[in-house]
Amino acid sequence: MSSYDAVVLDVDGTLVDSNFQHALAWYRAFRRHDLTLPVWRLHRAIGMGGDQLVAAVAGDEVERAHGDALRAAWAEEFAPMLGEVAAFDGVRELVCGIRDRGPTVVLASSGKPEHVDVYLDLFDGRELASAWTTSEDVERTKPEPDLIGVALERAQATTSLVVGDSVWDMEAAARAGQACVAVRTGGFSAGELRDAGAGAVYDSVRDLADDLDALVGPVRVAG
Repeated sequence: MSSYDAVVLDVDGTLVDSNFQHALAWYRAFRRHDLTLPVWRLHRAIGMGGDQLVAAVAGDEVERAHGDALRAAWAEEFAPMLGEVAAFDGVRELVCGIRDRGPTVVLASSGKPEHVDVYLDLFDGRELASAWTTSEDVERTKPEPDLIGVALERAQATTSLVVGDSVWDMEAAARAGQACVAVRTGGFSAGELRDAGAGAVYDSVRDLADDLDALVGPVRVAG
């Protein structure tokens, strides 16, 4: 029997392969304001919400002067690339496998609602998950724990396993007092993810799906 009431799954970078598109969109958004930031630095900030990212990579002064305009520019730059985003191999098996073992599945995304709608269509997320979040559900996104709190409320759960691809997911889980594991699909090293709190690190979504018996227990058999 699973010891978790719910499994909270990050979406961007964890279930769908979107991080490089996000990094490029942010790069182009900053360039609109004559700010050139290394793409690798932007990529390592992906997983934060836009409300956190600008100050994290460019400083508080840039946030005060250009934060809202940068976020609007990012949305404009990301929109043409949205059709390039694909679900990772094994996502359906992961979500179905968790559900078959008992925990409620909640998708904890800090993405814009119109982006989350597209992502859910990639793996039938509306049918497979019990609930999901978007950036409109909280004022502060990861690494703040607010999204995980909302996910737990929607699952009517107190204990969960959080699955993410970035150190920001791991930090948010720790602040929310929840266990967490990571996949390396966001580009962070196994060591970085463990240092941030991950109890286990997997190279792929498929590898994680194949290890669900160890993580959340065997499939429940009716009767």
